[in-house]
Amino acid sequence: MISRVFARIFLVLFGVGLIAGCTSQSKPYRYLVVFSQCNNSEPYRAAQNAAMQKLWEEQPDVRLVVMDAQQDSVRQIAQIETAIRMKPQLLIVAPNERAPLTEVMKQAMEAHIPVLCLERDIVEPYYTSWIRVDNRAIGRIIGQYVLDYLTKKYGEPRGNIVEIAGLKGVEGETNRKLGAHDIWDAYPKIKTVTEAVANWSQSLAKDRMTEILSAVPQIDVVYGRNDPMAMGAYLAAREQGRDKEMIFVGIDGLAGEAGGVRKVQEGLLAATCIYPLCVDKAVEIGTKILRDPTFDPDKVYTISSELVTSANAATVYK
Repeated sequence: MISRVFARIFLVLFGVGLIAGCTSQSKPYRYLVVFSQCNNSEPYRAAQNAAMQKLWEEQPDVRLVVMDAQQDSVRQIAQIETAIRMKPQLLIVAPNERAPLTEVMKQAMEAHIPVLCLERDIVEPYYTSWIRVDNRAIGRIIGQYVLDYLTKKYGEPRGNIVEIAGLKGVEGETNRKLGAHDIWDAYPKIKTVTEAVANWSQSLAKDRMTEILSAVPQIDVVYGRNDPMAMGAYLAAREQGRDKEMIFVGIDGLAGEAGGVRKVQEGLLAATCIYPLCVDKAVEIGTKILRDPTFDPDKVYTISSELVTSANAATVYK
């Protein structure tokens, strides 16, 4: 019991240390905004952080604190507990996992701190607003693209799919899978030959795909439930000279040379679906919460997405 208490104290103190490294302590401010990020390692998360910092910096009386949970729910809980004690005027949370974060976000609401749930949700709606993208709809978009590709390839809807999964239990992972299967499950000749878990990581996806290639002789499509995992699978297939046998599809569609849109433009990914950062809307809604006591935000805001293929990648990239 004592060891658990000391471990808890260590995590809280470590969380404070992370805070100090992510914001200017000397900046005068009227409003304190804390952003609890599930991890900083994924390109998508790094892009979220950069957008969050840029947009809040445009408001000189707002001080932003960013916490990095490093894909560890226990760490994120401890950091949010620290944030509650800081009494911010706004708390933004990108949950690492649905269930573990529910109780601590409830505590924040009970402390009368406005809470924005960013992109991922939690089990119970303990937030002021949830700013989301419809992951199941995105899964259906990708599923339809794959169905059309296989039908064109074989003259009928059939083929072997490898799925590379993100962190299990996360809303995005669950619904990106369900959405694709909403499409595929109507066609018994379309089969998922294997599913490997790579926790959103390109390097893990490459390792898993290397194992899969040695065991599965016929693959038509690799569905990575984010672009880094799709690219990890592509790199593994390329190393074995099998990348031309199959197509690779992902989700995120980030901008920049390393982003998914560019990878489609280069012909490495066949398609991606843009997964908006949701940060613009979070800052918009958050600003209204800070500055207008009469503002009553919607419980849910849904941001639209877009499929990117070779047909529109150049336009989207610009």
